[in-house]
Amino acid sequence: MNKFKILILLAAFVFVSFRYGTEAKHYIGGLNTKVLVAYVDLKTSIENRVNEHFAQQEELKRLRAENQTLQKSAVLSIAFASKLNDLLKENNVTAYSPKIALIQSIGYTDLNDYGKVWLDFKDFNQSKIYGLLTQGYAAGIVVSNDGHPQGLLLSDPKSIFSVYVGDQKMQGVLQGNRKEILVKYISQWLQPQVGDEVITSGLDGLFFEGIKVGTVTQVIEEESSKTVVVKPYANAHVPAFMHVILQN
Repeated sequence: MNKFKILILLAAFVFVSFRYGTEAKHYIGGLNTKVLVAYVDLKTSIENRVNEHFAQQEELKRLRAENQTLQKSAVLSIAFASKLNDLLKENNVTAYSPKIALIQSIGYTDLNDYGKVWLDFKDFNQSKIYGLLTQGYAAGIVVSNDGHPQGLLLSDPKSIFSVYVGDQKMQGVLQGNRKEILVKYISQWLQPQVGDEVITSGLDGLFFEGIKVGTVTQVIEEESSKTVVVKPYANAHVPAFMHVILQN
């Protein structure tokens, strides 16, 4: 009788093992999968946060280094301006004190024309034309459009100002044609070269002399003059903030 009970218990154990063992394993396996997924998600989240932290640290280092460079440039500029004004005073010439202002671009005038932008310019005088700067480079001019300040970028055909080309300071007039930026009316006997740097001349009263515009990429022979194609330094994308020259 006892042997019979033992056999029954063994049979019941084997039945339960076969019947519910797979389900138990499946349940346990499901728990393991959930735990692994949670672990991977947590690991990925931690890695992303660590990477973001180090990226922010690198960006802070870069900005600190850039700030130090800008501070050094500002100090040197102040020192140079001081010496220049002392020299001007010695020669009974009025001190040189150009003024610029920070302004904001608020959108393209026309979505199909990336050469014109509206500007938030508080002290705008619609009777004047201003030189426009971005990141220290010539970016175009500011004019009045129905009394509102409008930025005409370098690619716009109406963005026209005087420039020098190369070390010889060959005079020319910069003008865009929507596809390219050109410097026209360079005297026929002069020899502009690919790689020459183009800077503002200051002769038109819009910019100071020496603001960088770009470099020559092509020289075109015209009938009575020469024209060069310029690759600008100013970024093609319009930045949120730019500077305008109030007084040259």
